[in-house]
Amino acid sequence: MFDSDLQANVSERQVTRRAFLLAGSAAAAVVAVWSLRSTPHALSTTVPDVAPTEVEIAEFSPGGVRTGTVRLKKIVKSDAQWAQQLSTNAFDITRRADTEMAFTGAYWNLHQAGIFRCVCCKTALFSSMTKFDSGTGWPSFWQPIARENITETEDRSFGIRTAVACALCDAHLGHVFNDGPPPTGLRYCINSASLAFQSIS
Repeated sequence: MFDSDLQANVSERQVTRRAFLLAGSAAAAVVAVWSLRSTPHALSTTVPDVAPTEVEIAEFSPGGVRTGTVRLKKIVKSDAQWAQQLSTNAFDITRRADTEMAFTGAYWNLHQAGIFRCVCCKTALFSSMTKFDSGTGWPSFWQPIARENITETEDRSFGIRTAVACALCDAHLGHVFNDGPPPTGLRYCINSASLAFQSIS
């Protein structure tokens, strides 16, 4: 009887020790991954050598009225130049395609009238008129303010998605999904840190 109790206690201690070691290993792995993620990478000071291309961009007044279209050279800068201009969070999201945590951005619950512009180059991207509460914790829109002001590309980083970027400076904005409301049925799920809000009084 005492032998069996003793054996049971030894077994329990082994399981407890094993669980403790596994939990400790998992925690160490999480810390290691997080430290690698948050360790600043060396920023390139070299401006990418790309052929100068022009894009057509729709312009909007501070009151949200479309004023016409212009042809502009794409904005191309080095990582170091972007990092100097942007906050760390905005740099990681717009230039490295990171994603902010849900319900943490400045604009997910914003209900003011205005225009959402690119934080990198101030191109008009979305209007509060098409913003809706998606329940996801990110600002969501059922269409961009002007189709020519954004680009969409296939993103295979987590399955197959469609990434959305600013057409003028290639800033990563977020993704677009086919589960939005009428009239488009689209949900442009955008990071707040990619945007600069301009209110309309």
